[in-house]
Amino acid sequence: MPSQIWVSLISLGGVVLGGMLSYLVQHRTQLSAERAEQQRQQIGLSETRRAERLALLERFIEVAAEAERSAFSRPPEFDDTHAWYLKTQDVMNRLWVAERLIRIQFPLSVHDAARAYFLDLNRTVWEGLPDGESVRDYLEGNRLTFLDAARAAMG
Repeated sequence: MPSQIWVSLISLGGVVLGGMLSYLVQHRTQLSAERAEQQRQQIGLSETRRAERLALLERFIEVAAEAERSAFSRPPEFDDTHAWYLKTQDVMNRLWVAERLIRIQFPLSVHDAARAYFLDLNRTVWEGLPDGESVRDYLEGNRLTFLDAARAAMG
C-alpha cells in the first residue's frame, strides 16, 4: 500500500508541476503578445502623427508659396476692395492658421523658423520692399531655415 501512495503522490506532483509549467508558458506568451500589440499600436500612432505633420508642412509650404506669389504680384497701390487685396487677405489668413498649427505639432525650433518666415512674408506682402530689393532674395534665408528645421524635426 505505501508504494501505491507514493506512486499516486508522484503522479499528482507531476500533474501539478506540468500544470504550473503550462501556466507559466501561457502567461509568458500572453505578456509577449501584449507587448507586441503595444509596439504595433505605438508604431501605428507614430506613423499617423508623422503623416499629420507631413500634411501640415505641405499645407504651410503651399500657402506660403501662394503668399510669395502675392508678394511678387503686389500692385503699387491698392485698397481693401481691390481684387489683389481680397485674394491676398484670404491667403495670409490661411498662412497665419497654418503657422499656428506648426506651433502645436512641431518643436519650438521649427515654429520659430516658420514664424520668422511668416513675418517676412507678411511684411513683404503688405508693406512691399524698397526699390531694387528682390522678394526672392529677401525671403530665401528664412525660407531655407524653416525647411531645414522641418527636415530635421521629421528625421
